[in-house]
Amino acid sequence: MREKVKIGIIICDRYRSCAGGKCFRALRNREGAFSAYKDQELEVVGYTICNGCPGINIEYAPEEMKKNGVKVIHFATGMVVGYPPCSYIAYFRNFIEEKFKIKVVIGTHPIPQKYYTTHLQLKTWESPEWQEFIKPTLTDEKTRLAYD
Repeated sequence: MREKVKIGIIICDRYRSCAGGKCFRALRNREGAFSAYKDQELEVVGYTICNGCPGINIEYAPEEMKKNGVKVIHFATGMVVGYPPCSYIAYFRNFIEEKFKIKVVIGTHPIPQKYYTTHLQLKTWESPEWQEFIKPTLTDEKTRLAYD
């Protein structure tokens, strides 16, 4: 029997009307940040917004997710590819990992090519910190195009 991992997803408030289609497709296909779970069964036990800058819901949502058995919280790829990307992302990750002892992964679905191209031109992700942030969702061009 495959190990089941319960995850939560937190999305940027800018995308609050997002139905999660790309995230759930990537989860089903084990693409992007979900490729790390190839041999594991996944169950989403929480899906919410950060509730706007500076992430008011970050203080409360992880506690509820933890009560539902969450082992990992993913910050949706929108927090990385938005214009501008979330400036609080490192702080949010560190806060959740320290306060709630829940692992945080930055990213869900692969970065769409249109965002990848624009952020390369803007030089958004040149720092070592941002290179680390985008690593789980930085796939090949064919996959990025499939998520445009």
